[in-house]
Amino acid sequence: METFPIYLRRLEERKTVLIGGNDEAEQKAKQLLDRNAKLTVINPRLTKKMLWWAIQNRFQWIRRTYRQGDLEDAFMAIVADYNGDVNKKVYQEARERNILVNVMDDIPHANFAFGSIVKQGPLTISISTSGAAPALSVRLRQRFEKEFGPEYGAFLEFMQKLREPMSRHHDSFETRRELWYEVIDSEVLTHFRNGNLEKAYDRTAEIIGEELVEEALDIEKVAQ
Repeated sequence: METFPIYLRRLEERKTVLIGGNDEAEQKAKQLLDRNAKLTVINPRLTKKMLWWAIQNRFQWIRRTYRQGDLEDAFMAIVADYNGDVNKKVYQEARERNILVNVMDDIPHANFAFGSIVKQGPLTISISTSGAAPALSVRLRQRFEKEFGPEYGAFLEFMQKLREPMSRHHDSFETRRELWYEVIDSEVLTHFRNGNLEKAYDRTAEIIGEELVEEALDIEKVAQ
């Protein structure tokens, strides 16, 4: 089955319904809460960690099994565990309401699939085998987690702070693009990996200009 990968944004603006309270539901809830999702969880029981999140009001907890109509006003529905034909009922309601739905480990009752995710700060890598070999997705994620360490997150956060100064100082998109590629292809990321931020900033300043780096670091200090 062919899939088209996308990244969802503004999950805090629209309701996501998660049905289940087991370990798989906990993992999915964490991923959603880490992205500030507006989350409703439906299940009579929750894991200890999910129960703590509910006590902290990090999501709305409906303490019962799924009922027809629970997907009203939802943008997305996820079924992490179920009994009987709940998977079919949720899928049918989701289709009627034209919303995204995923029943985990039940491909026929899903109109989208989750990838195996590697995340370091702003960097997100999603891996999918289109259902052919989910275990391979896990192994690739484990490999990429080692290869793409926290230096990528720190590097990208620095790059984000440079965007506004770059736009102010360089009107030409072509000029900005050439400079971005020069930074990316330089030793800056290696300096981040080695924990030598001073060298990383100095090398960036050599490429794009000291004034821009100083502006970015001033923004960083204000943010702190």
